[in-house]
Amino acid sequence: MNSRQEKLEAFGRLIDIMDDLREKCPWDRKQTLESLRHLTLEETYELSDAILNNDLLEIKKELGDVLLHLVFYAKIGSERESFDIADVINSLNEKLIFRHPHIYGDAVAEDEEAVKQNWEKLKLKEGNKSVLEGVPKSLPPIIKAYRIQDKVKGIGFEFDSAEDAWKKVEEELAEFHAETEVDKKENELGDVFFSLINYARISGLNADTALEKTNSKFISRFQKMEELAKSQNLNLSDLNLQKMDELWEEAKLFEK
Repeated sequence: MNSRQEKLEAFGRLIDIMDDLREKCPWDRKQTLESLRHLTLEETYELSDAILNNDLLEIKKELGDVLLHLVFYAKIGSERESFDIADVINSLNEKLIFRHPHIYGDAVAEDEEAVKQNWEKLKLKEGNKSVLEGVPKSLPPIIKAYRIQDKVKGIGFEFDSAEDAWKKVEEELAEFHAETEVDKKENELGDVFFSLINYARISGLNADTALEKTNSKFISRFQKMEELAKSQNLNLSDLNLQKMDELWEEAKLFEK
């Protein structure tokens, strides 16, 4: 692996390249914080895909794309004389030191849970009025629910066990089935999802990852169905559900 000096040199070269691009490239020169935002989200999701696929080479590539965006934002900040990349990193360094008193101070944290609880308490000391202030409004709903639950857990607002959390799922399911009015039924469905995500989290499972794996599995199977139908000169849209189920089961065999 690269030495510390080589890593520093590589980062310095990236900053120099960013300066060149911002000055000389018409596209890079035109970008703003706002215009980069949706591109950053896209790059982040591409990194997420690479992680789920456990593709290390692709992870390396996507990390580079995300890093480029971080340096780009800092460059724009420096042009506005608001902050530069050093300010960003120094601010991060100070926050990490402050929020790890068990490393840089006298606090004791013997396990991961203690670290999380200290983290949330320290954030309140920094001026946050709520432990939920740090949950971005634009997070996808499943991830947002997970983060909300994980944060309130940090101050002890948590079921004692996965079994207790599952009882809440069953309770919400019963309320969902009992409701007949559409708007209220939708609200109850949201409660079902939230409680199910909570049960998964307490059980050590990530609901977003689980659902994404199922999405990928469904896409793979359905596309195999399409291939099988085409090989038999069939059009899926012309088939009844029973025949499509037969093709679905056949497609599943190719996964084994």
